[in-house]
Amino acid sequence: MALNDPQWGKKGKDGPPDLEEIFRKFNQKLASLFGRSGGNNNPPSPGTPSARQWGGGVGLVVLLALLIWLASGFYIIDEGRRGVVLRFGKYLETTMPGPHWHLPYPIESKEEVNVSSVRTVEVGYRSNVKAKRPEEALMLTDDENIIDIQFAVQYTLKSPEDYLFFNRNPDESVLQAAETAIREIVGKSKMDYVLYEGRADIAAQAQQLMQGILDRYKTGIAVSKVTMQNAQPPEQVQAAFDDAVKAGQDRERQKNEGQAYANDIVPRSRGMASRLLEEASGYKQRVIAASDGDASRFKQVLVEYEKAPAVTRERLYLDTMQQVLANTSKVINDSKGSGNLLYLPLDKLMQMNAPLQSSSSTDAMVLQPGPTPAPVAEPPVRSRETLRSREREAR
Repeated sequence: MALNDPQWGKKGKDGPPDLEEIFRKFNQKLASLFGRSGGNNNPPSPGTPSARQWGGGVGLVVLLALLIWLASGFYIIDEGRRGVVLRFGKYLETTMPGPHWHLPYPIESKEEVNVSSVRTVEVGYRSNVKAKRPEEALMLTDDENIIDIQFAVQYTLKSPEDYLFFNRNPDESVLQAAETAIREIVGKSKMDYVLYEGRADIAAQAQQLMQGILDRYKTGIAVSKVTMQNAQPPEQVQAAFDDAVKAGQDRERQKNEGQAYANDIVPRSRGMASRLLEEASGYKQRVIAASDGDASRFKQVLVEYEKAPAVTRERLYLDTMQQVLANTSKVINDSKGSGNLLYLPLDKLMQMNAPLQSSSSTDAMVLQPGPTPAPVAEPPVRSRETLRSREREAR
């Protein structure tokens, strides 16, 4: 059966309900709900609602719409977020996490701001250190050198209302403030300080300077960390810079070697000088003591000489000759005496005994004439030599 059939819904209980009947019952319930009865006693024609029924239905719809409109003002703020309520576009209040209600749109509206997430701004590169931005990364140092710096800034929101209303694009303001702070610090620093030992200090100074700039602009942003990703000379002069760095390292190495040599030779020279001074002082004391001893001895000898001049003169002569002849290998014999004189090879004996008795010295000996000793055993020596020669011939 087609839907436009006038008999649709009136044939048995198995078919769909009659829409007109349902609408008429609904209007009657609305009229009884508002306590209204018809002004005239004439019942309305079946199938046609009265004006009061229509008015009651419209009022109910309006009431439902009003309730729905008021219910649309309820909202919930999640943890880590803040709700900013606006009344006709003007800031009214900031709500904390939890359920809240405001006058529905268009009287009031709300915006949620995430204050717990950490946001990042990259300066000198984007997403990867290889994706460089030369217009942001190249900076001039105090000693008129160009360096390539890449760093990242992490920040959070501390004032949602300032973040939303006092700046048109606060994230771009962070980028510009970071670039301004780094350029100011690098422009007052030397190249070696920026590239090597001063990177942590530069990051700390940049964070402090950026925070001051952002606070003056009322961005509602709190800078949490500044990280130096890379700091190096430009690629165009990298080779020349490496050569300069190597030359500087060679210079430092040579300075260290020179300092090490100085640390080694200077104490040694000072020790040698101190030793020479001590030796000179000892020699001085020794010479003075020897001179004093000689003077005292001369005085004592003089006293004895005055007592016995001849004996003293002879004794001085013998002592002097003993000192002179002690350092020579010659042997002096007294040829004035008579009789046989036996010569002993004292010089050879002295040379043989010298290694055994290095500390002792052998004085020259003067042999006096005396009785003829027993004949020297030369024949046995010759006989031994003869036997040796015979043995050699036998071999």
